[in-house]
Amino acid sequence: MKERYGDISTRTDGHVALLEIDRPPHNHVTVTLMKDLADALFDVDAEKALRVSLLMSAGKSFCAGADFAARDSVGDGGTGSLYEQAVRLFSTRKPVVAAVQGAAIGAGLGLALAADFRVAAPEARFSANFVKLGFHPGFGITATLPRLVGAQKAALMCLTGRRIKAEEALGWGLVDDVVPQERLRETALALARELAENAPLAVEATRATLRADIAKEVKAQTDRELVIQTALRKTADFAEGIRAVAERRPGNFTGT
Repeated sequence: MKERYGDISTRTDGHVALLEIDRPPHNHVTVTLMKDLADALFDVDAEKALRVSLLMSAGKSFCAGADFAARDSVGDGGTGSLYEQAVRLFSTRKPVVAAVQGAAIGAGLGLALAADFRVAAPEARFSANFVKLGFHPGFGITATLPRLVGAQKAALMCLTGRRIKAEEALGWGLVDDVVPQERLRETALALARELAENAPLAVEATRATLRADIAKEVKAQTDRELVIQTALRKTADFAEGIRAVAERRPGNFTGT
């Protein structure tokens, strides 16, 4: 595989591909970034010697979601292009371990949920904050989050926009381990190596069974999410939500 895919750098450690998103400090999602990541993961699938990917990011946040100020973040005036790439992320064959050092917010939570396992630092925070923006959850979160934490806790996250701390996320099953920041990457890599030492065809087949039709589910949900988001984007509440989040205050919503 290539050494770089846009803002994503790659290297290898034995059978593990190390992929690092390098758009600090917050690694905002864009269509281009997600396409580059999906391309890299499909190239890992094509490399017989590579069996697992370790996804990391530089900077303070793992991924702080879509940057609504950047045109590329929404593509074609909407989120359809972004969601096409999200579906690709869920269509890859080999396991992915994510090292989450900070905030995974909105689409950044969706990205973290694309991984099979998440190792988090105590500083990590997880939030489906869409309702605080006057928006509907996206990136397939309405399909992937209930799979992981159950319908009730997924509803709590999606309807409150609450930030979940790493230790609470561990208890919920949202993350698989919480370790000090200085040990985060080595612990995540150790898990990736543990996966990679097993018979690769058996791992891929078992993963496919466990994840079942997850890519189809994400496609179905992102199609629905996109329709609702397109409508909500035209509301006064969405404009107010964007302002409120930027100004770090509660939104003054009117239901219009």
